[in-house]
Amino acid sequence: VPTSDLTLGKMTSTVNEKKLKGMVSKFMEDPSIKEETKQIDVVLESVKEIYKKKLKPLEKAYRFGEFYSPMLSDADFDAAPMVLLLGQYSVGKTTFIKYLLERDFPGMRVGPEPTTDRFACIMDGKNERIIPGNALAADADKPFQGLNKFGVSFLNHIECAELNSPILKKITLIDTPGVLAGEKQRVGRAYDFPRVVEWFSQRCDRILILFDAHKLDVSDEMKRVIEVLKNSDNVRVILNKADQVTSQQLMRVYGALMWSLGKVFQRPEVLRVYIGSFWDEPYKNTENIPLFQREREDLLNDLRSLPRNSTLRKINELVKRTRYSKVHAYICNHLRNQFGLFYKQSKQEKLLKSMLGEFKTVSKQHGLPPGDFPDVNRFRSSLERFEIWKFPKLYAGQMSTLDNVLAKEIPSLMKILPMVEQQRQQAAEKESEAPVSSSNPFGPSQSTGSGVPWAVTAQMKVKYDNMFNELKLTSGGKLTGGNARDFMLKSCLPQETLGMIWELSDMDKDGCLDDEEFAVCVYLIEAIKSRAMSEVPTQLPTVLIPPSKVRTVFYPDLLVFRCGPCFRQRSTTKAAESEDFV
Repeated sequence: VPTSDLTLGKMTSTVNEKKLKGMVSKFMEDPSIKEETKQIDVVLESVKEIYKKKLKPLEKAYRFGEFYSPMLSDADFDAAPMVLLLGQYSVGKTTFIKYLLERDFPGMRVGPEPTTDRFACIMDGKNERIIPGNALAADADKPFQGLNKFGVSFLNHIECAELNSPILKKITLIDTPGVLAGEKQRVGRAYDFPRVVEWFSQRCDRILILFDAHKLDVSDEMKRVIEVLKNSDNVRVILNKADQVTSQQLMRVYGALMWSLGKVFQRPEVLRVYIGSFWDEPYKNTENIPLFQREREDLLNDLRSLPRNSTLRKINELVKRTRYSKVHAYICNHLRNQFGLFYKQSKQEKLLKSMLGEFKTVSKQHGLPPGDFPDVNRFRSSLERFEIWKFPKLYAGQMSTLDNVLAKEIPSLMKILPMVEQQRQQAAEKESEAPVSSSNPFGPSQSTGSGVPWAVTAQMKVKYDNMFNELKLTSGGKLTGGNARDFMLKSCLPQETLGMIWELSDMDKDGCLDDEEFAVCVYLIEAIKSRAMSEVPTQLPTVLIPPSKVRTVFYPDLLVFRCGPCFRQRSTTKAAESEDFV
């Protein structure tokens, strides 16, 4: 068939674009969330009420926000789940966001150099616009008022991009400047980058750290960033651009990455690492496509679960904040009681020096676990700004209120929080592994062919394999007729024509297409659309039969095509076994 590789390459790219468009947003849909909305709203309202009436007054009295994180607003509870992306420059953070949104967003800049020089909060909005940092921090309807504590020098390096996107109705994405490495680390920033990351990490439902397959080094700034994330249980790692290396190289890269992460995180648990190449371009090396596809589905499943799990996270954060506030109040009250009428300043200096001993005393007196106490040096540096003796006296009723919150009110909220079991993935697996006695989704069945030289070139085969592996395959790595139907209908060819193409492509008559049969199928579709073929041939041309299919298609003693009586009789008998051929 005299069709040029260039023409077919453009056509394949068009098919890929049509296939990818809407794939992520459709996958992110979770209809069961709608059933839970009313119950979740009730829980969130209760959480806000508990915080406002029982926890916030204590935080205000003992200046909790200046020691830990600022006091919360309604926007912090009502905000969509946030996903924070971290990594060195040029590892694909902004491109990953574009991949999820399936479009560009306002202010997006992509390049091999450090193009993203500021934090970008990508949120849902009716109109496309960019909100500067100072205006963003002043907006009471957005959960970023706490950023005011970092000053104008930081607010000049953050912006909010609003756009209408179905994914952003469920999650908010936070893009960050590339973590500096090498000589760039000497330049420095106008703000404390690790502290800003820590602020976001306390409010984000998921933290994704991206690494390039060719850029695995952990710089000094990256170590400082990871240091503030050590105690976070929502960190995941993405090994991006994995299609740029071979299978053997990928195995070594993965091992080196896990070794580096183990040294920096210093925890016995292994971090979850997603491997893939998250952009809308064809894969360079196709040998690991099935792995990339499964990893992509796992990652999207993880992101899709965030809206439901976000309510649990907010309750969890309220519990943590309550425990920290309780310990903070006990410490401040204990230190306050050490002062007499005279020499208050010198007494404060002595208490600051012996802070570790005071922590142990408070822990022993009130039965508080040491893990609930803050870092000694950080608490000391914050306490130096206050006159300790001026803190108010702590009453027993205040602590009993917090104990009641932890023992009764929070557990009661957990009981009314719906826990809907997710079975969508299992249903999809059962569907893909269903019996495949039926094959052609378009009509009658008969075909055969033979050949040695193959018209599908290596370059075309790579493109077709990319398309093939993006579709829903069986556990044996084949494409059923039911799963191929929607893909083939996108060609806008008549169903009769598509039925004939299926017949010619399904050479072994097993009701499925493997990768080579799928390549022949797409080749024929493109040839008909480009008019390289005026019509579907009655028998498969010799040049289109893959070399591996020669014995399947040819009979040992009768070299005939589907018009041969021996095959016609055998094919008819085979077809009679399935009603879907009729």
